[in-house]
Amino acid sequence: MAPAAPVAAAEGDLDRAVAALRGISTMKADFTQTDRKGRTVSGVMTLKRPGKIRFQYEDGVPLLLVSNGKSFTMIDYEVNQVERWPISDSPLGALLDPARDVKRYGRLVPTSHPNVVSVEVRDPDKPQFGVITLIFTRNASAPGGLELTNWVALDVQNNRTTVRLRNHRYGISVPDSAFTYRDPRRSTRRPR
Repeated sequence: MAPAAPVAAAEGDLDRAVAALRGISTMKADFTQTDRKGRTVSGVMTLKRPGKIRFQYEDGVPLLLVSNGKSFTMIDYEVNQVERWPISDSPLGALLDPARDVKRYGRLVPTSHPNVVSVEVRDPDKPQFGVITLIFTRNASAPGGLELTNWVALDVQNNRTTVRLRNHRYGISVPDSAFTYRDPRRSTRRPR
């Protein structure tokens, strides 16, 4: 009977992680993103449910990542390029897509610290979307009692991107205009 307790605790942690994600209505946090070559950039992440997110990079980084709730868009102002795909087709779909059931596709990954909960999310029917591991720490003041502190996204080419969050601010006012962007391909085009 002794092994049953950790399994029950594990199932509870997965439920708590799902509740923590669903409990975020709005959030801003400072982020640091590190790619597989060790290059690091910083900025501010803004999140609004359902499905909206913006990664505003520091000055000098000509990229913007934004989701309007339906599609995820990467804008590269240096080369005037815009790429767009459904949020469900991104590893970040686990965080953004309200139709994505983290509990269905997620599994707990053992950690060495009792205050850390790690959830690996992958859709076995869509391996091309990669894997994202969401890492939470127990924090009573965060929605659901868990605070999303970082994630590691691994794409189908085995490229790893790590995002670390700090200075979380929950329940703040975020206008929908925060999830628009200036399209660099047409200078006369209105924001999307």
